[in-house]
Amino acid sequence: MSTTAQATALHALPDEAPFDRDRAMTAVADLLAALGHDPDAGDLVETPRRVADAFIEMLTPEPFEMTTFANEDGYDEPVVVRDIPFVSLCRHHLLPFRGRAVVGYLPGERLVGLSKLARVVAHHARGLQVQEALTMQIARTLDDALAPRGVGVVIEAEHLCMTVRGVQAASATTTTTAFRGEIAQDRELRARFTGPTA
Repeated sequence: MSTTAQATALHALPDEAPFDRDRAMTAVADLLAALGHDPDAGDLVETPRRVADAFIEMLTPEPFEMTTFANEDGYDEPVVVRDIPFVSLCRHHLLPFRGRAVVGYLPGERLVGLSKLARVVAHHARGLQVQEALTMQIARTLDDALAPRGVGVVIEAEHLCMTVRGVQAASATTTTTAFRGEIAQDRELRARFTGPTA
């Protein structure tokens, strides 16, 4: 590996098991029947396949390499990417939650390509998640790959398990944060991620 670039491969999430597509399709058909619908009727015939494929797609992280570069010019201000969109699946209800992430770091000796910050979010969003864990996983990945002076992650999301069922709080969003290193200790640095009141 070059002295100016290093790569850390990110693959499947730790709790991912191989998919059994046929079994998933059967389970969806059984669920439809249990809910009073005939899975062999009309436009429901293809529903088990479509649902199984949709879940497989949403639960399959895309592997990529977290390529980093030497910080040769000594850049020492926060690097922040805002409005990174994501969709994930609530591990309690199997309903989507979707939102936007603000992700960044305070460089030490390494820099990372900006697109990789978005890819880290997409990678960890592909799984059965809770927002708090997703936030921490993104921060941990950046910390491990870059050994930066600080990391900041802010996620704001709408959870369909809360907005379309139960309490049905249609406009509610949830915000989670993870700050590490110098960013955790400095209000002005945190404000680069959250605004002046954080």
